[in-house]
Amino acid sequence: MTLHLRVGFLPLVDAALLVAAADAGFAEGRGLALELVRDVSWSNLRDRLHVRLLDAAHMLAPAAIASTLGIGGVTAPMAAPILLNLNGNAVTVSTCRFEELARAADGDLADGDLADPMVSARALAKLVGMRKASGLPPLTFAAVFGFSSHTYLLCDWMARGGVRLGQDVRFEVVPPVQTVEALRSGRIDGFCAGAPWNTLAVAAGVGAILHCGVDLQADCPEKALAWRADDVERRGEAVSRLNAALVDASRWAGAETNWPRLAELLATPERLGMPADLIEAILRGEIAQGGGRPVRPVASYIRFDEKALRPEPGHADWLLAAMARAGQLVPELGMSERARAVFRPAAFDLMLS
Repeated sequence: MTLHLRVGFLPLVDAALLVAAADAGFAEGRGLALELVRDVSWSNLRDRLHVRLLDAAHMLAPAAIASTLGIGGVTAPMAAPILLNLNGNAVTVSTCRFEELARAADGDLADGDLADPMVSARALAKLVGMRKASGLPPLTFAAVFGFSSHTYLLCDWMARGGVRLGQDVRFEVVPPVQTVEALRSGRIDGFCAGAPWNTLAVAAGVGAILHCGVDLQADCPEKALAWRADDVERRGEAVSRLNAALVDASRWAGAETNWPRLAELLATPERLGMPADLIEAILRGEIAQGGGRPVRPVASYIRFDEKALRPEPGHADWLLAAMARAGQLVPELGMSERARAVFRPAAFDLMLS
């Protein structure tokens, strides 16, 4: 019997396995009619999943934890029986701010390479100090959601220079689809988001990629396929079939010869609606940096391989620690166990055995 599933997603390259499953036949091969529903923000996806307008959703891994723990005003217990990717983020600043950071870094003759996160963080600290001394408003940086690895990457990067996100630098939440325009308009000075929005900012001539996510945190837990926690337990057949379809898509997407076709699928108007050649370059890890620098090859810029899909309970440990550093929670008794329980590797391991 064919099962129909509605799965929400945002227009990001890390939705690639869902798109491949739906549009390249992998879901059909597992007895699924997979309907992908495009959305505009992570809060929308969370809320629609919670009220059962969706069966499952492309979800920020930290948002699934926050919703489960009831942090941030919404309690919506979730479970992730499979991840969709690791990595895929970057920190982008406006072209003007990039030039200012480069000048600040050049003043540090000992190690003025802006590609070093420590150097760039110290350059940011200099810029923050100069603006404060001159009476200029603080810089504004954005992430796509408060409970996101993007927020934590920004916090951890800035902390290397002694800069506090939300205190020394203003913080805003800007959905991925709005990041480039927010940078263009001057509403924000920089952002951390997933592909392809950093690359689009470079292509539009309004931004320069300062750091790729892998420069700041290797194998960063990024997107999960989230279900309501009770549905994972009562709809095991649907969960297993979709997991299998995504693993099939991962094996297909792992072959370089299939990247042009995957890029074409992602580029369609109902998916990302962006140039296929731009998406293919991201899949290849060929990252246009902007700021007058050459294209940079980045190994593991975004990972869709089978090992990356295992929902490791240990991911929750890093995420909880990052939430605490960001001031989003105070650790409590039992919190770690509840957070680790969001990631459900048992069914994933059984499927591969």
